Amino acid sequence: MRPKNLPADIHWPDDKEEAQIQRGITADPDAPEWTDEDFARARPAAEVVPEIVAAHTQRRVRGPQREPTKVAISLRLDRDVLDNLRASGPGWQSRANELLRKALAET
Repeated sequence: MRPKNLPADIHWPDDKEEAQIQRGITADPDAPEWTDEDFARARPAAEVVPEIVAAHTQRRVRGPQREPTKVAISLRLDRDVLDNLRASGPGWQSRANELLRKALAET
C-alpha cells in the first residue's frame, strides 16, 4: 500500500513490481526470513559486539575553532526570513552572519 504523504518524486512499486521484489527476497539464501525462534534468540548488538557499537556511538568532539570564535546563541527570526536563509543551502548560518555584519557596518 502506497503511503498517503509520499513525495511525488519517489517511485513506489506497483503490485507486479512488489511481487517480484518479494520473490527475490525469498530466493536470497543469505537473507532468510526470520522465524519466531530466530527473534527469541536475537540479542542487542551492544551485547554481541560491544566494541563495534561503542566505536560507532562515541560522540565526536569538534576541534578548536579558528579565530574569531563564534558563540552559539538562541535567536528568534520570522519564519519567512529563516526559510529564505535555509533555502540558500549549506552554509546558510555563515551567510546570515555575513548579512548581519554588513547591516551593522551600514549603520
